Amino acid sequence: MAPDEARRILAEADLIVPAAQIEAAVARLADEIGHRLHESHPLVLTVMGGAVVFAGQLLPQLAFPLECDYLHATRYGDVTTGGELAWVVEPRAPVQGRTVLVLDDILDEGLTLAAVKRRLLEQGARECLIAVLTEKDLGRAKPVVADFVGVRLPNRYVFGCGMDVRGAWRNLPAIYAVKGL
Repeated sequence: MAPDEARRILAEADLIVPAAQIEAAVARLADEIGHRLHESHPLVLTVMGGAVVFAGQLLPQLAFPLECDYLHATRYGDVTTGGELAWVVEPRAPVQGRTVLVLDDILDEGLTLAAVKRRLLEQGARECLIAVLTEKDLGRAKPVVADFVGVRLPNRYVFGCGMDVRGAWRNLPAIYAVKGL
């Protein structure tokens, strides 16, 4: 997308979650996760590329030993609707017998995170917990439930805080919704 088009989309977008609310949600999540995992020395897996912003905010607030790695599984690519799950990168760190915490930017339909959780458990993870910065309210059940949720979003096309609109604006500190979608 051309920079002028990206700027136009942002200028017309609706602010859904201000940056201060994101910061407060991440701090709350850090407390909740710390309470639950402080003794477990978990393997924390960031789902690339969207969760990199969330992980960068959350990890410095977790005051206990942990191991970090990442994975890249996607159903979207450069399109806005989900398709076949593609495993781009699997974690390098062994998951066998570990408590694994998966970090993602959004729990939308839940198909990607359900597949990630299933694969990690099949690989021998003792338990697999999911923390998401956001969860979209779709008004229906999802195939996976997040253990930790930062903020709930309406069922709109959102961007910012790791989520993009046609490749742009992952870097925004707040969450916006595309006008009309």
